[in-house]
Amino acid sequence: MLAENGRGCPPPLTRKRRNPAGGPLDDVERGSAVVEFVMVSLLIVMLLLAVLQVAVYVHVRNVVTASAQGGARYAANADVDSSAGAARTLEVVGRATSEQTAEGLVCTSTEEADGTGLTLVVVRCSGSVPSLLAALGSFLPLEVTGRAVKEIP
Repeated sequence: MLAENGRGCPPPLTRKRRNPAGGPLDDVERGSAVVEFVMVSLLIVMLLLAVLQVAVYVHVRNVVTASAQGGARYAANADVDSSAGAARTLEVVGRATSEQTAEGLVCTSTEEADGTGLTLVVVRCSGSVPSLLAALGSFLPLEVTGRAVKEIP
C-alpha cells in the first residue's frame, strides 16, 4: 500500500537477527528451549514434593494428636491402668499410618492433677515425621499431648 507521499510502508521487521559473531542468532539459541524446560520442570517437581511433604506432615500430626487423645480417653476409664494410654496410642498410630511412623514415636502416659483438683490422664508423644524421600530420613519434629479426666472407680 502506498502512502500519500508515494512511498511504500516500511518493510516488516525481519525474523533473522544476527549475533555479534556474525552468524544467525538462531544458531546461538538452539537447544535453549530444552534447557529452560528442564530447569522449570525441576523447579516445579521440587515445589510439588515440598507441598506433598507439608501435607504428609499435617496428616501425621493430626493422626498422632487424635490417637493421643483417644489413648488418654481409653486410659481414663475407671477399670484401666493409666499407663495403658501410651501403648494404645502407638497401636492406633500404627494402624492409621504405618508401623514405621509408630516406631519413630515415643509416648508416655501419666496421671497429673490440674488446678481444680481433677486427676487427668496425660499422653505425650514425641518423635519425627518420615520424609517422602527416604534418603533424607526423618527431620520434621513432632510433639503432641492428649488429656482426659480420670474416672473415679
